[in-house]
Amino acid sequence: MANSIKLFSVIFLFFFLQQLVFSNGQNVIKGGYWFRDSGLALNNIDSTLFTHLFCAFADLNPQSNQLIISPENQDSFRQFTSTVQRKNPSVKTLLSIAGGRANKAAYGIMARTPNSRKSFIDSSIKLARQLGFHGLDLDWEYPESATDMTNFGILLNEWRTAINTEATNSGRVALLFTAAVSYSPRVNGLNYPVQSVARNLDWLNLMAYEFYGPNWSPSQTNSHAQLFDPVNHVSGSDGITAWIQAGVPTRKLVLGIPFYGYAWQLVNTNIHGLRAPAAGKSSVGSIDDGSMTYSRIRDYIVQSLATTVYNATIVGDYCYSGSTWISYDDTLSVRNKVTYVKGRGLLGYFAWHVAADQNWALSRTASQTWGELHKEMK
Repeated sequence: MANSIKLFSVIFLFFFLQQLVFSNGQNVIKGGYWFRDSGLALNNIDSTLFTHLFCAFADLNPQSNQLIISPENQDSFRQFTSTVQRKNPSVKTLLSIAGGRANKAAYGIMARTPNSRKSFIDSSIKLARQLGFHGLDLDWEYPESATDMTNFGILLNEWRTAINTEATNSGRVALLFTAAVSYSPRVNGLNYPVQSVARNLDWLNLMAYEFYGPNWSPSQTNSHAQLFDPVNHVSGSDGITAWIQAGVPTRKLVLGIPFYGYAWQLVNTNIHGLRAPAAGKSSVGSIDDGSMTYSRIRDYIVQSLATTVYNATIVGDYCYSGSTWISYDDTLSVRNKVTYVKGRGLLGYFAWHVAADQNWALSRTASQTWGELHKEMK
């Protein structure tokens, strides 16, 4: 009987420690991404508004399959954790890898073989420790084939094992392990390896934005980051439901909130609602894709006396002036998205990207909303 009790205790302790390793004690994620050339100096980040900050991006050396940091980023990456912790000593930092402009084919090649994966994994853990980060975040946009997706799952398996082994051998707390993924478990006709994702990652950052944009949906205005979509069911809530139905625990999901929008050119200035006829991107946005930071959008609204509209059905904002129509999230959309996240039991939210905010209006709204809801639920 005593031996049975001891065996039960050992088994219970094992599973308890496993849960501790994977959750890493995260009660909420108030996340935000920052990159060096975003226009915001590192020491100007108001880290008091966040629990986790992501430093973007480290990249892959395709010859050595090791993680590297470009020369121009080395100083800021080295100083990242110590700098943001001056204002908020409890904030956790993660080194984010790849990003939308990375060579996705190179990541597919790296993930094919055990040796190349090991080189990448080992170098990532070593670099994160050397630079003082608390975790690693992979933003592979996106695996390009079913083989890539399979290898993505294998990569996560081996990465998690290596992280746990390093923590055991060093006696340190295990590095946080996350990934930025599509808003839905299916992207570009391919399915994510959901079991591996759910088992190995501490949480998933769902990129619930860029559903529509003037470069890839030029003929009609639309909300690029809507929470609900009763028409086409392309939205943040639809993606969350799909991930949960696929098998990812609700408490491992973190909703992405964009601090930027997209500007379309209206065909007819008298028709300016949601899904109005459009002719591509407006000249007021980025020359590349019509994007605009929230800060620029707010300035444009003031300078152009633009009409602003909050759409409660989809939870999203837009504004228009003359032939320009802009989709974005303002403070009410952010408040209601955070309310939804909290109410549905998700782990939290993250912003891409913190430098796009204006006077921290969106960041403060998100953080305060979560705090208010937390107090109400106590």
